[in-house]
Amino acid sequence: MGMCTQHYQALYKAFCTLTISSLVSLLLIVSNIAGVVGGFQDAVHITAILGESVVFNCQVEFPGDQQVPYVLTWEKKGLEIPVYIWYDGYPTHSGEGFEDRVSRVSPDSPYGLASLNLTNIRESDQGWYECKVVFLNRIPYNKNGTWFHLDVHAPPRFIVIPEDLIYVNLGDAIILTCQAEGTPTPEILWYKDANPVEISATIGIFNDGTELRIANIRHEDIGDYTCLARNGEGQTSHTARVIIAGSAVIMLPPTNQTRSEGEKVQFTCEAKAQPGNVTVRWTRENTPVKEIPALETRVIIRRDGALVINPVSADDSGQYQCEVTNGIGEPQSAFAYLSVEYPAKVTFTPTIQYLPFRLAGVVQCYIKANPPLQYVTWTKDKRLLEPYQTKDIVIMNNGSLLFTRVNQNHQGRYTCTPYNAQGTQGSSGQMEVLVRKPPVFTAEPEPLYQRKLGETVEMHCDAQEAEGTQKPNIQWQRQDGQPLQRNRVRITGGNITIESLRRSDFGYYQCVVSNEVATIVQSTQLVIEGTQPHAPYNITGNATEFSVTLQWLPGYSGGPDYKQDYTIWYKEPGVGDWSTIPVTPPGSTQVTINRLSPGTTYDFQVVGKNSLGDGMLSKIVTIRTLGAKPGMPRNLTVTEISNGFVISWQAPLERANLVQYYVIKYRTDGAWKDLNKGTIRAEETSYLVKNLVGGRTYHFRVLAHSVKSYESSEEVKFPVPARVKHKAITAGVVGGILFFIVAIILSVCAVKICNKRKRRKQEKAYNMVACRITDARNGGQPPGISQVPLKKPQYRRTKGEEYGSHC
Repeated sequence: MGMCTQHYQALYKAFCTLTISSLVSLLLIVSNIAGVVGGFQDAVHITAILGESVVFNCQVEFPGDQQVPYVLTWEKKGLEIPVYIWYDGYPTHSGEGFEDRVSRVSPDSPYGLASLNLTNIRESDQGWYECKVVFLNRIPYNKNGTWFHLDVHAPPRFIVIPEDLIYVNLGDAIILTCQAEGTPTPEILWYKDANPVEISATIGIFNDGTELRIANIRHEDIGDYTCLARNGEGQTSHTARVIIAGSAVIMLPPTNQTRSEGEKVQFTCEAKAQPGNVTVRWTRENTPVKEIPALETRVIIRRDGALVINPVSADDSGQYQCEVTNGIGEPQSAFAYLSVEYPAKVTFTPTIQYLPFRLAGVVQCYIKANPPLQYVTWTKDKRLLEPYQTKDIVIMNNGSLLFTRVNQNHQGRYTCTPYNAQGTQGSSGQMEVLVRKPPVFTAEPEPLYQRKLGETVEMHCDAQEAEGTQKPNIQWQRQDGQPLQRNRVRITGGNITIESLRRSDFGYYQCVVSNEVATIVQSTQLVIEGTQPHAPYNITGNATEFSVTLQWLPGYSGGPDYKQDYTIWYKEPGVGDWSTIPVTPPGSTQVTINRLSPGTTYDFQVVGKNSLGDGMLSKIVTIRTLGAKPGMPRNLTVTEISNGFVISWQAPLERANLVQYYVIKYRTDGAWKDLNKGTIRAEETSYLVKNLVGGRTYHFRVLAHSVKSYESSEEVKFPVPARVKHKAITAGVVGGILFFIVAIILSVCAVKICNKRKRRKQEKAYNMVACRITDARNGGQPPGISQVPLKKPQYRRTKGEEYGSHC
């Protein structure tokens, strides 16, 4: 007691010098010293309406009815800082979220001095509050405050509502969702055209009334649906109109058109939809026409969706796409091709062209024509050139001149004139054709370079230009078109160096030398030894009903010192994991895979292996075995019902008579597993499952099995709502509570039975004593001949007992 007195005297002195900023921290210490007296059992329960005000009535009981200095704090359970602090002579403190909403009542009010006024009630204000009064120069009484519980009631308000207009097609399924919050928890009711919704096989209300589900919509399901949320504080409603809708449909699509350059063209694109807010979008080669610079000043999209180009030019030829949508369903598209015709014309005339002496060369005539080019006439030195009558000269399909072996006589001034069905727009300008010697290799790469893995290779190449021509440019490239690894490749002059060789460096390389006269190429092969095998290629296969025989050509084995064996990988496309079988005898490039299902498609790959490890997989080859198998199960769906989930499907359209039974496969993150324990008969097309885990996404497939094979449906993904887990938890909690209640009842019954047995034993002992006393009073004679009978004790008759006791 003395220690507590010293604590409070020190605190009282400290308050005299405190600032309000440190007052809060000190009061937390004071609260811990004072402790929480009383408890929730003494709490005052208050109910308030959202937005209104409330007064927590708290009295101050002074020690000895003598007023002394005190600090008033109001705390809300769950908050570290008090919501209100008052100390005479100091500014008051209001907690976060309570600013300008809490105040101490006036001393003249009928409420206690410690009463708190809370205004503009919020839903977050609901909870437990404690009024604490701390006397700074006194040891606190056992009771220094009061507990209050504030219930905040609020009328319903919607947090999720369906759209005002919902467009559907007959046979569709929709879910209308209305979620509301308020205190007490609102009740959700559904009406159709002002009448309560009637539950049927296709219409149901789920999830505590928040979801109205309509499956297989019919004409009679069309109308106004109203969800009404109500509680004791009020009600609110929202109405959604469900109407038959249709996505935009192109009624008059565009058609292919041909126009002459300079004319006008118009493509129609008329569409109908419900609702009718149709948007039309035109593109050419996937680019919006409004974004094509050459078209933007000549193109118009009319209100009826038509595209107008005026005038058309030669570059406008191409495919135009009309896409319509009204926001419902998938957009619909239609295509049309515009062909702009014009006389053949020369688009570009180079002033000088070169021909390589004693090599093949081409003199280009750059032509554009629609309709297609028919022929080209050439002149040389202002005289008509007859290529068909000239040795070593051929006119190519594009109108250019091909010289199979160039000589000095081919030098001169040339012109070309193209023609098509619409004629010509004229001849090209004069082109000076000069015959010059091409560049020649002065250093050629070796035909073959063999290096080990990790080594460096340097391949040499150099060339010299002819007199009067430009210095040639030397470049290296891979023959397969793959890019060079610049971080490991260095080109100096005409030489290429590749460091830290890898298996991927294996292949053919080309040294390309070019200048204005000609381009010459020299190839070489780079072989990397000491690597895993390269991928086999040219894989072919022959199928029977139950097997497939594969053949292939071996990839590079990794070097002459390495032998490679092969492994076959195979599986059904999109189903399960790969299966593997080794090829025997080792090194064979042919194998037969047996025990396959008839009429089934399989993917195959071949991989080589040497002593260094597995090589690269070959390209996938798809082969189908012979024979018939069931068709594919159709329209796989997963539907939630009150007691679980129904997986349903339709029988195959093709070869349904071959189906013997169904198996349902599922997976979440891992491998496929069987869902059903036993087989599902061929005439059944649905299955009920109850134990899906909430919050997970499941993938399902249905396999239709015949005697020897099976066919799989398409894969369906179904996310299970998280609330399913909550339902399971709630069911567990309710079950636990019920079990606890039953256990209490059984315990009470057991206690009563034990007490009853104990009372019977006590009564029996009492009767035995009474019998002995009676014998003594009768002089030891039997009770049957007693002259003064002893009065029998009276007992309440119970089932199975007689009055008194029998000794």
